[in-house]
Amino acid sequence: MNRTSPTKRTTIYDLAELAGTSASAVSAVLNGNWKKRRISARLAEKITRIAEEQGYALNMQASVLRRERSKIIGMIVPKYDNRYFGSIVEQFEALARERGLFPIVTCTRRDPALEVEAARAMLSYQVDCLIATGATDPDRIVDLCAASGVRTVNLDLPGARAPSVISDNYGGALELTRRVLANCEREYGEKAPLLFIGGRGSDHNTMERVRGFRDAHIQAGVTVDEALVMTCGYAPEKAENAMRQLAGSRSTLPRGMFVNSTISLEGVMRWIRHSGRYADGVPHLGCFDWDPFVAMLGDHIEMVRQDVPKMLEAVFDIIDSGSTERTVVKVPPIVEKIG
Repeated sequence: MNRTSPTKRTTIYDLAELAGTSASAVSAVLNGNWKKRRISARLAEKITRIAEEQGYALNMQASVLRRERSKIIGMIVPKYDNRYFGSIVEQFEALARERGLFPIVTCTRRDPALEVEAARAMLSYQVDCLIATGATDPDRIVDLCAASGVRTVNLDLPGARAPSVISDNYGGALELTRRVLANCEREYGEKAPLLFIGGRGSDHNTMERVRGFRDAHIQAGVTVDEALVMTCGYAPEKAENAMRQLAGSRSTLPRGMFVNSTISLEGVMRWIRHSGRYADGVPHLGCFDWDPFVAMLGDHIEMVRQDVPKMLEAVFDIIDSGSTERTVVKVPPIVEKIG
């Protein structure tokens, strides 16, 4: 009985012999590290062609050598747990595919180490561009990408070393605060400072919203109570704990609140429900975020909807134009009454 010997698998040593070079050079090309090794584009192309002819299983980085661009576009986002970031991801993917690009998205949970790890992973896949959404340290990501010749655009939070597209946080907060102050005065017949709760005091968006919050008070002739400006973070638990601590130190609480995200609003409403401190009715609320389900809370809330379609249009305008100018595009948000 005749037996057929299995076909010998091609190795990088076989490819090196056929290409007239070293095995280490072949390995560098197939792993996408040929530029760092200062291997010429001509040799890299030759090795890739021979590998394909020999049926060698090329990895993604090696196949990119056959094209000038990978047509892969990456995005990092800090959270998936609210409509704002979910909408950004959904519309980013749609706009990328319209342009013949393949989108890759990953969540970094507002962790600087995860942001860098995610950026490095995307660079290993030869992304053509990386969108850093809500990054805690966008300039670090820009530097990392620039070292590999990859463009970066910042979204939601600005940076100093790449184009940025953000909401007009100051303008949105100014209008939202004006409305809540007016609602409180109309119902209670008095002017009184609001509570500001949520967000991180060190990030650009929160600082701009606090600035708008303060200026709206000044314009209304109301003095801001500094003890009521609580940038305690975004997590619901942090907002709930901040409310509990405030209630423990005061006999009366503000009848109006500026809540810095729907994530923080979850913690605020949980505390209101269980504390019994607003037994005579829920306070007037303003939330710098948007979710249609908030209508179930009643007609005492105003919300800011960030204009995600226009923000992403601006991002892709920058990408399509090839601009690297370090501008900051501010997109006006939409303030609307819920209910």
